Amino acid sequence: MRPVRKAVLPVAGFGTRAMPAAKATPKNLLNVFDRPILAHVVEEGRAAGIEHFIFIVGRGQGPIEDYFDHNVELESQLEAKGKVDILALATADLPQPGQMSFIRQMRANGLGHAVWCARDLIGDEPFAVMLPDMLMDAAPAALKQCIDAYQQVGGNIVAVEPAPPGQAHKYGIVSLGDTAAGFDGRLKTMTGMVEKPPPGTEPSNLFISGRYVLHPEIFALLADHQKGAGGEIQLTDAMLRLMAIQDFHALEYQGTTYDCGDVLGLLRANLAFGLKHAEHGGAVRDLAAGLLKG
Repeated sequence: MRPVRKAVLPVAGFGTRAMPAAKATPKNLLNVFDRPILAHVVEEGRAAGIEHFIFIVGRGQGPIEDYFDHNVELESQLEAKGKVDILALATADLPQPGQMSFIRQMRANGLGHAVWCARDLIGDEPFAVMLPDMLMDAAPAALKQCIDAYQQVGGNIVAVEPAPPGQAHKYGIVSLGDTAAGFDGRLKTMTGMVEKPPPGTEPSNLFISGRYVLHPEIFALLADHQKGAGGEIQLTDAMLRLMAIQDFHALEYQGTTYDCGDVLGLLRANLAFGLKHAEHGGAVRDLAAGLLKG
């Protein structure tokens, strides 16, 4: 079984749900407490053993590349002034040379098209897909849980979680088969996926969370650029076709998901990450309590 070494992060969206904050700043560089969303997601990938991050970018997203690169002038000034603590923070998220690649999607043609753009860098290896809008707070890291499941059963792995009561019709819902050994019954074979099923027809209450382990055969299915919902090339459509020839498993991962593409989800993530911050958590709690009293 080949290891999962590479991850694709589609970041080319406009961030319309986060406007106007995302008008001039790429939405995935918006802060969750003390660091950009992407820094948290990359940290999750590193904790899962990812060695190479492949960002699918669009126009105006040069700041993403800049964030993960040295700012020589800034670093020199901080060093000259002896601000070593700030310098350490400014360089904490930097990768080693060659650990990150950036591919221009050129046109917003859907998630499936974004993943297909990474085909040459992925080659014939299994790979991860991490949707950066979905920030997952978990221990072990959410992607690590998926890779652990892959190492046990092989095939393709999709992270899922329960939809809020009565809200399953708003999500992509999975159909389930047999339960795999281990993982406390949280790993099951997948038999299908339904996008936003009418209320009362949901095959389960589990929706796709935004972390995947996929095999490279999916690129051949994405290559014909079949358009699905919204006139875009959908990753789920290719996954359904791949399901006919390869095993898929759904892992109900253990953790909490924050949808940072939405202003309220971003606020919720900021509060949650602030409250658990080792240095500032107490102050954040006091601040929140004071605001609620007011």
